Amino acid sequence: MSLKIKLLCVALSIAMLAPAWLGGSGLTLLVALVPLMMISASYSDSLRDWWRMAGWAALTFVLWNAATIWWVWIATPAGPITATIFSTFWNLVGFMLYHYASKRASRALSYTLLAFTWVATEYLYTSAEVLSFPWLTLGNGFSGDVWAVQWYSLTGVFGGSLWVLLCNIAIFEFVIRRSKRAAVLPVVVVAVPLMVSLVMYWMYEPSRQEVQVSVLQPNVDCYEEKFSGNEQAQMKNILGLLSQTPSSSSVAVLPETALPERLDDDEPLQGYVVKELASFVGGNLPQTMLVSGATTIKEYDTQSKPTPTARVSWGTYYDVYNSAIAINSDTDDVLHHKMRLVIGVEAMPFTGFLDKFVDLGGITGQLGRNDKATVFEKAGVKYGPAICYEGIYGDCFARFVREGAQTMLVMSNDGWWGNTPGHKRLFDYCRLRAVECRRAIARSANTGVSGFITSRGDVVESMGWDKRGVLTANVEVRDDKTMYVLYGDWVGRLSLLVSLLGVMYLGAYMVKRKNHLVA
Repeated sequence: MSLKIKLLCVALSIAMLAPAWLGGSGLTLLVALVPLMMISASYSDSLRDWWRMAGWAALTFVLWNAATIWWVWIATPAGPITATIFSTFWNLVGFMLYHYASKRASRALSYTLLAFTWVATEYLYTSAEVLSFPWLTLGNGFSGDVWAVQWYSLTGVFGGSLWVLLCNIAIFEFVIRRSKRAAVLPVVVVAVPLMVSLVMYWMYEPSRQEVQVSVLQPNVDCYEEKFSGNEQAQMKNILGLLSQTPSSSSVAVLPETALPERLDDDEPLQGYVVKELASFVGGNLPQTMLVSGATTIKEYDTQSKPTPTARVSWGTYYDVYNSAIAINSDTDDVLHHKMRLVIGVEAMPFTGFLDKFVDLGGITGQLGRNDKATVFEKAGVKYGPAICYEGIYGDCFARFVREGAQTMLVMSNDGWWGNTPGHKRLFDYCRLRAVECRRAIARSANTGVSGFITSRGDVVESMGWDKRGVLTANVEVRDDKTMYVLYGDWVGRLSLLVSLLGVMYLGAYMVKRKNHLVA
């Protein structure tokens, strides 16, 4: 294969990998790796050719990242560079293991390693507490094609990644064999999941129980107003939006970190801003629970560092949390701490060093976190208050549902990245979460996109970028739990097991081959 052909193959792979994250369909992913697999097939089993293939694969994955997460550069140049390094590394693990096995073992084993090791590395990357930015998980590519992946309620997003890889393998087999028999497999692998999803989509029945929810979009500039602007002006903005909220709404939702005051984590309802909002809600919206993003501070009375994330000032240790607070709720559980933190700004792998260079936008510094999903309640309905980045992680949503959430609320502040694909995809990812957990979602974003998503993943109504206002709609209330909610990322765990077994089998096979025990 000539250099020009290899460059063309790389370009084709990128052209089919990127559209799903730029507003296009994710269906191109079903064939996106085939050109790269063609390059792999052109090389021998020599060490030199292994490194050459690694170069082509790395080039493809780096350019895929560059084409899809460039918008992070707006917050800081170091952000997309850091994310690309880790993302490319994990992609290379799966693909290069396939390349190695394809030259030395059976096609069945090499294909098994490609499919399951790729998904396993996605799972590891997603599960990491700090070094995690799983934006380009293959299954996320169908965030605009929820009609095609209704079975995510069974498998979660990693089922979509596995489907993508199996389709690429089947199509690659057809390309290299060019026989009628080889054409059957790709048709089956591609068509059957689509048909199953379409049946699930059209046969799906929404819940008859509904509740009225309002989402508020303040449209505050993150860099000039939100964290350095006039607090009185921000409160006037919020109260103005609340005055537009129907009194019949059971819940009103404000975005992430909307409150212009740092609250005492032990007594969050005692803040002066919270008291002012509680007074307004009590007088004008007595039947409404106000849920808002906030920053909370927890101080510790100890001489030693109480938590890995604790900071120290004037001899006092404290944690800063990105939180959600419920005002005028029916229970004492009024505070939720963000469980998944943004790498490079809210969570740092080497605090004190990397936080000087890496910033993806948000609240600067290492934040505290916990693993508990707190559920808010109003008028007998339980709500899961997910915060921004938690919308990328299916298991985060599932935790809320396991705790009894019947409807999901999402608070986000996407203004750090400007009017780019970033905030649009973050909204679309919520559509996947709705399908996985079969929960309707009301999403409030500072600058867009705010809106409502059904438990089937359909967008009911939305408000886009650089707009201010209030949206109100009836959203579903559900009690059932999907297979994904019950078992979590079981496809990822299974892929990890199969990958380990596959690597062990490959090692044993190579030993036998070296000792001339197999052909």
